[in-house]
Amino acid sequence: MTWENEIRPNDQAGPPPAGTSSSEGEVLVSLQTGERTGRALSSQVAETWSLVLTARDVPHRVQRCGWGREIFVAPTLRERARRELRLYEGENRNWPPTYSKTVLADNTLATLSALLLLGVFHNLTILQEPALGGAAIDWVRTGNADAGKILDGQWWRLVTALTLHADGRHLLGNLLIGGFFIVRLCREVGSGLGWSLLLLSGLLGNLINAHMQDLHHRSVGLSTAVFGAVGLLAALSVMRHRRSLRSRWPLPLAAAAALLGLLGTSGENTDLGAHLFGFVAGLGLGMTAGAWLKTRGLPSPFGNALLAVAALALTLGAWLAAFQNPG
Repeated sequence: MTWENEIRPNDQAGPPPAGTSSSEGEVLVSLQTGERTGRALSSQVAETWSLVLTARDVPHRVQRCGWGREIFVAPTLRERARRELRLYEGENRNWPPTYSKTVLADNTLATLSALLLLGVFHNLTILQEPALGGAAIDWVRTGNADAGKILDGQWWRLVTALTLHADGRHLLGNLLIGGFFIVRLCREVGSGLGWSLLLLSGLLGNLINAHMQDLHHRSVGLSTAVFGAVGLLAALSVMRHRRSLRSRWPLPLAAAAALLGLLGTSGENTDLGAHLFGFVAGLGLGMTAGAWLKTRGLPSPFGNALLAVAALALTLGAWLAAFQNPG
């Protein structure tokens, strides 16, 4: 609502009390009507206008007027006062900002199906059946995130480690708790983009962890990518609501702390470094993706399909490289 629309013809108040004048004895007139008869403003609007006029050194007087307030100024200052209010309104036209509700994609079933495949794959890894008549496959040995071997050039371990789990409890924790964040991420940005960002955050988290840990450090699990999903969601939210950044920055830290409490902070299957660096990688990717999406928008269905195929191809390619370079 513009300041001129605050005039309410049906709420005309009576003339101001006798003696409404400046300290020099000049008779004051209504800011809106230009006469001694004022029309009521809401108290909030009158207070805001008064603050603007005070800041711009425009002498004025606020008086109770019927149901609200009215502002009176000297006739010679009326046009200047109105001009200052117009400038104020122009500078603050879109403040406070309004945020559109995030439209969520209907892809929950597809995301849950992908998570289910991860569970099926885990069952395959614990069977250790011979491959094509050869020796039994030690999946964990072949695909874990071995820091020394990663730094020695075995890049595929950055990806394959995300698909492996130490045991059923390890898998179940990641699927049940992490599944919530993964489903939300895919619904916000689409399945293809969601899984691509998730894979990249896990990959980068494992890479940073390999550089920070001892060369003999090994880890497996989707939790690096799960913490990446938390960072991604937090960063995307911040990018959408940058004007309220001051009140939102604690949210990602609180979410990460809560997730850490759910997944545990100790035990042989817990890698705090991978969790932390996955979260940091997710934040960085989320900021980048958020800036891109703001200018380009969400991918088309075809674009999302290509991204999904690319994520799957990277995962399969990583395992193919692992089999071709065992040990």
